[in-house]
Amino acid sequence: MSLSGFTSRFFASFADRLWISRMNFDTHRAGLLLHPTSLPSGTLADAGRWLDFLQAAGFGVWQMLPLGIPLTGLSPYQCASAFAVNPGLFPAAPVDMQGFADWRRRQAYWLEDFARFMVIKAEQGGASWTDWPAVLRDRDARTLAGFDAAHADKLEAVMVEQYGAAMQWRRIHAHAAAHGIQLFGDMPIFVAHDSADVWAQRGLFLLDDVGHPTVVTGVPPDYFSETGQRWGNPHYNWAAMQADGFAWWRARLAAHFEWFDLVRIDHFRGLAAAWVIPAHEPTAIHGEWVEAPGAALLQAIADEMGELPLVAEDLGIITPEVTALRHQFGLPGMAVLQFAFDHHADNPHKPENAHPDTVYYTGTHDNDTTLGWWRMLPDEARQEVMRQLNVDDPDTVPDTMIDTVLKSRAALAILPLQDVLRLGSEARMNTPGTDNGNWTWRFAWDALPPNLASNLLEQLQKAHRCETNPKP
Repeated sequence: MSLSGFTSRFFASFADRLWISRMNFDTHRAGLLLHPTSLPSGTLADAGRWLDFLQAAGFGVWQMLPLGIPLTGLSPYQCASAFAVNPGLFPAAPVDMQGFADWRRRQAYWLEDFARFMVIKAEQGGASWTDWPAVLRDRDARTLAGFDAAHADKLEAVMVEQYGAAMQWRRIHAHAAAHGIQLFGDMPIFVAHDSADVWAQRGLFLLDDVGHPTVVTGVPPDYFSETGQRWGNPHYNWAAMQADGFAWWRARLAAHFEWFDLVRIDHFRGLAAAWVIPAHEPTAIHGEWVEAPGAALLQAIADEMGELPLVAEDLGIITPEVTALRHQFGLPGMAVLQFAFDHHADNPHKPENAHPDTVYYTGTHDNDTTLGWWRMLPDEARQEVMRQLNVDDPDTVPDTMIDTVLKSRAALAILPLQDVLRLGSEARMNTPGTDNGNWTWRFAWDALPPNLASNLLEQLQKAHRCETNPKP
C-alpha cells in the first residue's frame, strides 16, 4: 500500500474511533509518566496490572517515551525506524498468523524496507548503511530482488515480530480504553541517519551522493553548553516533502495514532526553524537557523485528520514564531515546575503562568527526580523555592511541588512515577549529554505501598483531576 493510500484509509476512520478523544482543555486530568522499560519486568508484560493501578489511583493518562528500536545503547530517541517498534518491549507470545498477510499488505509502505534494512544490517555486522556494498547502499533493484528471494524467511520473521507487537499493543490499548485511560506517546522530530527511513527515502533528506548528511541538526550554544548540542540527525529536504504533500509525515503521524491517543512532538520548535550545522563541524557552534514549513505540514495533517491530538514540546528558548505556530493549530505546550524558581515574573513554568492549554510536569524524563533535584540545590536556591511555594518545612517541598502541579490551571498534569514514590537521584531516568546509567531504572511492585492508589485518588479528587470530578 502506498503512503497516500495508508493515510487516506487511516484518517477516514479516525473519527470513528470513539475510544480516542481529543484532550478537552475545559477539564482537568492527571497522568503518570513511565516508560515500559521501567515496569518491573522491563517489558509490557506488566501493562495490564499497571493500567489497573492507574485506574484505581484516578489517573486518566499514561505517558511513555518512544517505542522504537534503539540503534545503540538504550536511548529511545535514536531509532532504526520511525515506524517500527522495539520487539524487546513485548513479552514472548504466540502469534496468530491468520491476519498477518492482510496486516503486512496494509503496512507495506514501511514494513518491507524496514525488514530489508534490519536483515542486511545484521549480515553486514551492524555497519551503517552508508558502509554497505554500493548495490545495497544505493538500493539496486535487481540486487534487492535477489536479496529478498534468498532471505525470505528472515525477512518474514522480522515482519512477523512487528505484527506480534502490534497485536499485543491492540489488546493493551483496548484494556486502557476500557479503563478510560489515554495512551500518550512521544515522537522525536528528527530521525536517525542510520535508519530504514533514510536508507529507503534518501530524497527526503539532505544527503550527498553516497548518502552521508550534508548538514545535521542540533541546538546552538546556550547557558548550559558553550558548544551547543550536535545531535547528528540528518535534516529534512523540506522542498521534496512539501512537493508530495508531506506524504511521509502524514504516514508517520497516522502510524503513531494507530498506537497512541495523544502524541508529543519532541523539539516542536524544529517545525518553525531548526538549527542546522555543516556535517563536517565537530560542534554545534557554526550552525544557522533554517526555517521549516511547519504550518503547511500541520495544515496538511489537519485537512485529513480534522483534530490534532498533539502536544508541542516547547521547552527551552522559544521564539514568538514557535508559540504562534502552536496556537495556530490549538496545540498544548509544556511547562516544568523545576524550571519555575527564578526572579522573572513572566517565567512560563511558574504555577501562576501555567495556562489551561498546558501539560504541566514536576519534571520530565530528562530531569532529575524532584527529590533528587531538591537535595542538590544550593542553600540560596532552596530558600527561594520555599519562598515561592510558601512552605516553611524543607522536607515538604517535593510533596508540595506535586500538589502545586495538580492544583494548577493546566488541563493535564503529569507526574513521573519516581516523584510519586518520593525517590531520589538514584531513580533518575536520563541525564542529557551522558552515556552511562541512563534508561535503566525500574520499579518493583512491592515498592508501591498498599494504600498508594487510594491516597492518590483522594489527592486527585481534591485537585479536581479525576474524569468524574471535573474542575468547575
